[in-house]
Amino acid sequence: MNIKVSTIFILLCGVFLIYSFSIYIIPFKEKAAVGFDPGQAAFGRLVWQKHNCQSCHQLYGLGGYLGPDLTNIISNPQKGEVVIAPLVKYGVKQMPAFDLTDYELSVLIQFLKSTDASGISDPRNFIKDNFGMINEHEIK
Repeated sequence: MNIKVSTIFILLCGVFLIYSFSIYIIPFKEKAAVGFDPGQAAFGRLVWQKHNCQSCHQLYGLGGYLGPDLTNIISNPQKGEVVIAPLVKYGVKQMPAFDLTDYELSVLIQFLKSTDASGISDPRNFIKDNFGMINEHEIK
């Protein structure tokens, strides 16, 4: 009886070590983001900052209040890339026309696609605990 228990124990320890090795030593393969080019999205972020878009628009609920939150604007069926590109280039009502090159416009769209792909976040639902950690506030 003791031989079976010790054999099972050794077997389970071996499986645990193999599993731990596979998780902590071998890095996870990063899944490529679908729908946007990360390199172009990085340049798009620079275009966003250069033209101070955050002064009027929000990302994840942070930024100005004159324009809409653009976090998930690309996946919005009524808007998306087809509507956003002309609005940025030619302006409308309160939004001025920006003299962007075709490259700047395309990388800005890539940045908005990357933001859209990152999910949804509303910082008003976050609370900070005593350790400085930010946790999502549960809505009841």
